[in-house]
Amino acid sequence: MHPSTKREILRDPHLDLDVIRNGTWHRILTRLQSLADAKGAIVWDLSVDSTVCRAHQHAAGARKQGDLQKEPPGGIFTELPDHGLGRSRGGFTTKLHLAVEQGQKPMAIVITAGQRGDSPQFEPVLDKVRVPRLGPGRPHVRPNRVRADKAYASRKIRAY
Repeated sequence: MHPSTKREILRDPHLDLDVIRNGTWHRILTRLQSLADAKGAIVWDLSVDSTVCRAHQHAAGARKQGDLQKEPPGGIFTELPDHGLGRSRGGFTTKLHLAVEQGQKPMAIVITAGQRGDSPQFEPVLDKVRVPRLGPGRPHVRPNRVRADKAYASRKIRAY
């Protein structure tokens, strides 16, 4: 695909987050993981870590002129737990918790609010690792080894 065509696709106003919301992205990633696993291209030594993404100041959606806001401000609608937008000292942030294999292929991702800790998300990230077999058989869910930094150094995690 020509680079300018890619840019046009990304600018398409009809292409919005529906690709993520309806599960299309998840199905594509799962299929690619299955193909890579069948070829032996996945090294089942995983690394777990997180990174923080800072959201724009307008990410909360509030308007300066409250009368122009479509939905009532504050307190009436609660933030959904899967939105992953949280308050921290730097403003609004989102934290991405990733499990990647040594060939740098993403195996699982968990999105949380930015103020969430790393170690409580260790098991949820590893629980999301699931690569279906192309033929019959159960999906591959358990890595051979897991590597992580000091944020994951609790006894419970080491026993996992």
